[in-house]
Amino acid sequence: MEITVIHLIILGVITGLTKGAGLLPEGPLNAAVGGTVMFTTTLTPAEKPFITAAWKFGDRNIITSNVGNITGPEYEGRITYFTSTASLELRNLTLNDSGEYRVTITPQGEAQKHGNISLSVHVPVSNVTVNASGTDLVEFSSSVHLSCSSSGSSLSFLWLNGSSEVAASDRVQLTDGGSTLTIVNVTRYDQGPFRCRVFNPFSNGTSDPVNLTISYGPENIYFTISPTQESFEEGSNTSLSCSAVSRPSALFNWFLNGDLQSDTGPELTLINIQMSHSGNYSCQAFNKKTMRYQTSQPSVVSVLERISGASVKSSTNMPIEGSSVNLTCDAAGAVFTRKWVKDGSNLTLTENMILHDNNRVLSFISLNKKDSGEYSCKISNPINTEEATYTVVVNYGPENVQITGPNEIHIEQTLTLTCSAESTPSASYTWTLNGAELQNSAIFTKNITELSDSGNYICEAMNNVTGRTSSSVVHQLSVTAVKTSPCSAGCIAGLVIACLVICGAGFGGGYYIYKKRINNKPQAHDTEREEHMYENTSEVYENI
Repeated sequence: MEITVIHLIILGVITGLTKGAGLLPEGPLNAAVGGTVMFTTTLTPAEKPFITAAWKFGDRNIITSNVGNITGPEYEGRITYFTSTASLELRNLTLNDSGEYRVTITPQGEAQKHGNISLSVHVPVSNVTVNASGTDLVEFSSSVHLSCSSSGSSLSFLWLNGSSEVAASDRVQLTDGGSTLTIVNVTRYDQGPFRCRVFNPFSNGTSDPVNLTISYGPENIYFTISPTQESFEEGSNTSLSCSAVSRPSALFNWFLNGDLQSDTGPELTLINIQMSHSGNYSCQAFNKKTMRYQTSQPSVVSVLERISGASVKSSTNMPIEGSSVNLTCDAAGAVFTRKWVKDGSNLTLTENMILHDNNRVLSFISLNKKDSGEYSCKISNPINTEEATYTVVVNYGPENVQITGPNEIHIEQTLTLTCSAESTPSASYTWTLNGAELQNSAIFTKNITELSDSGNYICEAMNNVTGRTSSSVVHQLSVTAVKTSPCSAGCIAGLVIACLVICGAGFGGGYYIYKKRINNKPQAHDTEREEHMYENTSEVYENI
């Protein structure tokens, strides 16, 4: 549009150059058919009439003013002449009035003046319409021709897409003076609205909008699973959705492991899903206008059976130290992982343990007593987790057999000997003396009555589960006839000294009384008493 206006300006400047450029304004003048134009000179109103003034259109006289005004026959009733400035008004214009107008003026006392100017008479712009070769198009495949027509003269054309001016490019062509717009391999952005604006120097007009329907896609296909999770429990529900950028809206088909399903539409709902519903799902979008389609990447729907009935079973109910045992962890349902725990802590494998069959079996190559404990197996899948527990009791022994009890005892005392051993389950015990079986118990008791009860008391331990018998343990016992003082040597010495002191005091007191009585009684009687006192003292010492 800017180029067209510049051309018109340049044309007007060239046309408007006159010898009397100062007498008339620069042209050209523009007017409409049936309208009016005013040719106004630059002169100030004269006090005295001009000697002569004449207007001509080409070789045709319009008006000559001398003594009187003479009007050309073609202009009778169409002009008004202003004598004070020699200006001219021309009415009821036709296309034939377009051309160059000249004026010659001879003021009184001045030299003659000349001027000329061009007039362009235009038919006003009207009835602007646009015709399209087609409006239902396919992106990248279709082309379209838009033709603009209008009533009027000296017409120029401008195309608009929305509010933006359409410019020529590799895909866009403007021909027939700009009245025809051709778009090759249309895109979705060429849908319009397109308008044609027509103008001439006097008027302009714009067509009604034309919209193109451009089909495109499908593209940018998007597939989602709701709820969003890796696996679904058997019997649950899930929904699969598919979308794509497409005009018109795409049609959708569904595939399971590459096989076309009977379900159609942008959403596929799976109710009470079973194991048979597991697989790779994909959706395909199809545009019936463009005849194009796009398929999504497959997404996995994994249907799992809930874990139930978890258990840990042993290959034997009576594990014995040194033997091999298998603990097997099993459950119904879809098992993904198994994790072993011992006594509440994650199981640390020792040299005699092996996990195999995807951690299903825990094998003990050679049991030892430290392997006893509570073993738990946690079985998991993305749906749920179950745990089963088994208590391992390693049967072992007997070992480390010991006898506790006295090594010396007196006749008429009770003998108690205790036999113990490390054993699971608890061991049974047998006592023998000099080859004769005495008793079957951990504690052996006997009232000692004879010196012959002395000897080697033997204890033998046996584990009824392991079937093992310990080595015999010997306990030597000595039986004595004299009952020894329970008092210690120091205690005995103290008692002897105390008795001697008491006896000495008694003897001294008795002797004092005896001497006193001798002095008061006959001698024969006193001698008898003294002998009796010594007899008593001798008995005391014997008892001591």
